[in-house]
Parts: sequence; structure tokens; C-alpha cells
Amino acid sequence: MAPAPIFDKGLSHTLLDVLIRAGLITVLVLFCFNIFSPFRDLLLWSLILAITLYPLQERLKGPLGQKEGRIATLIVLISIVILMVPVYLLGISIADSVEHAVELVKSGGFHIPPPSESVASWPLVGKRVSELWLQASTDLPDLTAKYLPQIKHVSLGLLGKLAGVGMGFLTFIFALIIAGIFMAYGENGRRSAVQIASRISGPDRGPSIADLCTATIRAVALGVVGIAFIQMLLVGLGFVIKGIPGAGLLAIAVLLLGIMQLPATLITIPVIVYVFANEGATTAVIVFSIYVFVAGLVDNVLKPLLLGRGVDVPMPVVLIGALGGMVTSGVIGLFIGPVVLAVGYQLFWQWVRDPAQEGGRPPPV
Repeated sequence: MAPAPIFDKGLSHTLLDVLIRAGLITVLVLFCFNIFSPFRDLLLWSLILAITLYPLQERLKGPLGQKEGRIATLIVLISIVILMVPVYLLGISIADSVEHAVELVKSGGFHIPPPSESVASWPLVGKRVSELWLQASTDLPDLTAKYLPQIKHVSLGLLGKLAGVGMGFLTFIFALIIAGIFMAYGENGRRSAVQIASRISGPDRGPSIADLCTATIRAVALGVVGIAFIQMLLVGLGFVIKGIPGAGLLAIAVLLLGIMQLPATLITIPVIVYVFANEGATTAVIVFSIYVFVAGLVDNVLKPLLLGRGVDVPMPVVLIGALGGMVTSGVIGLFIGPVVLAVGYQLFWQWVRDPAQEGGRPPPV
């Protein structure tokens, strides 16, 4: 008697069909991803801006009519005008700071004071640091020539970062224009998002998942990136008006600290001390100090209003998103990273807490 076949022919043909279809779908997905990947950050940023600004468009529908395209265009144009003035001032400040530093080095007016005796007593690195510091104060040209390759590498890296900031700003402008197109079709976009979420998570949970993603994007975009940008503008304009050296670079540092959820006082307090040490306690200095100090604390007032609207995103999630986004995608990733990671964090905990994952039964106590 012949042994029965291990695999049924019909089953093997069905399995082969499934594998072929899965392989073709995988190849198609990979091709689509490779084509889409150069525009990934731009479109993600556009989507984040569109979701963040769409409530403003809804509020303007009554006074300005019901045409979403016209209102979206108006919002984009006003946003670009508002951004151009302070960014132009900060850019001019950065250029002036670099030019002033170059002229100071060329003229020989740059002088480093010798180190104090306590520097040599620092653990592990004190002796080496004291020797380098002393050589820099007595023979800076020779020290510069000795470490010229390292200095060149660092300088090129800094120039690359500054160029990345400029490219990031241009990307932001393009993303804002694309976001206006998204907002012009906002209602259709919302229905599409609900349909996609319902197809993935089921018709019962799809609308709530879409609403959770929308709320998280708005909360983090406004409560983290938006507040950091507002704080940079307030503090940076104060630095520019007062004529602080390197005002543009200091303002960018305030932006980075704000996104990473670190206090802006790490920048503002040393600047206030510097101004008092150089100009004394004049009326202008006191007014400047009060303004800059208050501007450095404005996030404490705005965060409860913009970040705490029913969306709990821990600070480490935002910090890791900012640092990871900057490492993987440069300057633009610094803004996108916290938003994307916060959405993933919220979706993960929604999945963990959802009893529907246990077949409709509540989780055991």
C-alpha cells in the first residue's frame, strides 16, 4: 500500500500562491518606500503642520467664508511673513558674529588669559588642560598650527550644522506650503485618516485611534516645538536689539534647549551676568535683564495651556525623540522626532490598555 502524500497538492498550490503574492507585495512596498523616502521628512513635517494649524482654519471659516482653500492660503502667507522677519534678523546676527570673530582673530586682538593654579589640580585631565591653556595664552599661533587638522574638522562640522539650519528653514517653508494644500482638503483628509485607522484597528476603534493621533500631534507640536520656537523668537529678539555678541547662535541654542525640555535660563542667566559685568546696572540693562529672564521662563506658562490637554507625553519620550530625530534626519528631525515618537508612545499604551486585545475580556487584576 503506497504511503499517503505529506502535503496535499491543492494545499501546496495555495501556499505557493500566497508566497508569490506576499513576495510581489513586498517588492512593491520596497519600491514605493525607496521612491518616497527622499520626501519622507518633508511630507511628515507638512502633515504635522497641517494637523496643528487646521483648528485655526476651522475658527476662521465663519468670518472669512466657507472656502477652505482660500483660508489655508491666507494662513500660509501670514505664517511665512511672520517667520521671515525674526529669522532674517537672527540670520544677520549670526553672519555679523562670524565676521566679527574672523576679524578679531586676524587683527591679533584675541587674547586668552593664563589659567589659574587650581586648574592643574583637576582630577585626571587637570595637568593636560593647564598645559594646553597656558600654551594658548602665550603662543596661540603655534598651538593653532599644531592642531590645525582637528580645528579644520570641527570648523567644517560647525559650518555644516549652520548650513543644515538654513536648509531646515527652507524645508520648513516648503512644508508650510504643502501643509496649506493639505488643509485645503482637510475634511477629506480626516475621513481618509479614519478609514485607514478603521481598516487597521477595526471600525469600533478606528475613529478613537485617529483622534488620539491627532490630539498627540497637536499637543506635542504646540506644547514642545511651538513653545520652543516662540521662546527662541522672544529671547533672540532681545539679544539682537541689545547687541549681544553671537545673538543668533545663542537664540538657536535656546531653541534646541526648549525642544530637549531643558530650561532656557542656562543661556539667559549667563548673558544677563555678562551684560551687567560689561555695562553696569543701568536702566537699559535692568529692563533688558528683566525681559530676557521672563522670556526664558515663558514656557512654564505656555506648557500647561498647550501640552496638557488630555495627552500625557513624558519628558524622556520628547527628549529621546528630539535627539534621535536630530541624529537620523538632521535639523528637521529635531522637530519631527518628538512628534512621531510621542504618537508611537501613545499608540503603544493604547494597545496595552485596550481589553479588546484579550478577546473582549478585561485584563486580569
